[in-house]
Amino acid sequence: MTAGHPVDIAWLDLLTAAALLLVAVAVSAWERLGLGRQILWSGVRATVQLLIVGHILRWVFALDRWYVVLAALLVMVLFATMAATDRLKVAKHYRQHLRAICAAAIFLGSLLTLAYVDSWVVGITPWYNPRYLIPLFGMIVANAMNGATLAAERLQSEMVARRGEIEAMLALGASVRQASAEPVRRALAAALIPTINGLAVVGVVSLPGMMTGQILAGADPTMAVRYQLVVAFMLAAATALTAVGAVWWYRSLFFTPAAQLTFRVLPPA
Repeated sequence: MTAGHPVDIAWLDLLTAAALLLVAVAVSAWERLGLGRQILWSGVRATVQLLIVGHILRWVFALDRWYVVLAALLVMVLFATMAATDRLKVAKHYRQHLRAICAAAIFLGSLLTLAYVDSWVVGITPWYNPRYLIPLFGMIVANAMNGATLAAERLQSEMVARRGEIEAMLALGASVRQASAEPVRRALAAALIPTINGLAVVGVVSLPGMMTGQILAGADPTMAVRYQLVVAFMLAAATALTAVGAVWWYRSLFFTPAAQLTFRVLPPA
């Protein structure tokens, strides 16, 4: 590796790195976990997906058109929404409702955060520069997706666990917002804990991907640190905004127009 230039990873080097998956396969076999095929299949899937994405990004970078970049961002939100909702157990009839809720929360939370970083922090020129916008949005959407999933899952469990408490508060004249305040708080806290933990240990326990990538590419470590801090802060904002939106909208499915608690959104026991 020469100063300021990253080491080129050839296809043979990539194949050698892929052999590391065999360590996970060996552990699965040793402990009889039955996960060997899933590990290998996931590795193949990751390889194919990333290779396809790499070629698509080369095409997007070459075109350098704002509408192509926005289309790519929307596709990312779509896939994030599908991944987030597929892990949630809801009644079949309400699956589309939940997808709409998560899509709106992820899109708005991610877009607002990206717009702020683009306009006021990094100052990307032009504003749609795909080399900046797409990687940044990818990191934001991934964390927003996790935030939406964690918040929705925790809200479900809290609403079920606190059913008696919520119904009692409604009977005493409390509003839907007042009766569900504690489940909402706990859901938002659960969604934010991973982000808080990540902020607490960054630089001490781990050197995150953005910082490591820039250092390997030859960037000055102090510049890489500043970029990583921007990333850490924007992920916290995106996760918080997305979790709030997802919880507030999802909460409405647990109540009828007459402010009665209902679990119609959940699958039959």
